[in-house]
Amino acid sequence: MDFKFLGIDHIQLAAPADCEKEARQFFGDILNLKEIPKPSNLAKRGGVWFELGNQQLHIGVQKEFSAAKKAHPAFEIENIENLKSQLQKKGIDVIEDNELENANRFFTSDPFGNRLEFIEWL
Repeated sequence: MDFKFLGIDHIQLAAPADCEKEARQFFGDILNLKEIPKPSNLAKRGGVWFELGNQQLHIGVQKEFSAAKKAHPAFEIENIENLKSQLQKKGIDVIEDNELENANRFFTSDPFGNRLEFIEWL
């Protein structure tokens, strides 16, 4: 083969129109991700982008939006219990899951109903 995968550049989650304020509150304020500017030719589409380590998280507007209830990104976290506590203090539901060996993980949903996994390897 003449090509090689280097990793994941970004994750895109769909959201309804006018999602930007809620996306900034959840991903920026609560999850503490740094917002990054969208290229000007893409900014007109709406949505918002965030830095996620060496990757990016894109929240993109989808006209006929339907939340992803099963498909999801999994975010590797350090000090996952602190994140879980912060989410619970903000009234965000956390679904515990202890079925993966050597991992502490839980699930939640973003403000648009998309499933999110958070995992810390033991």
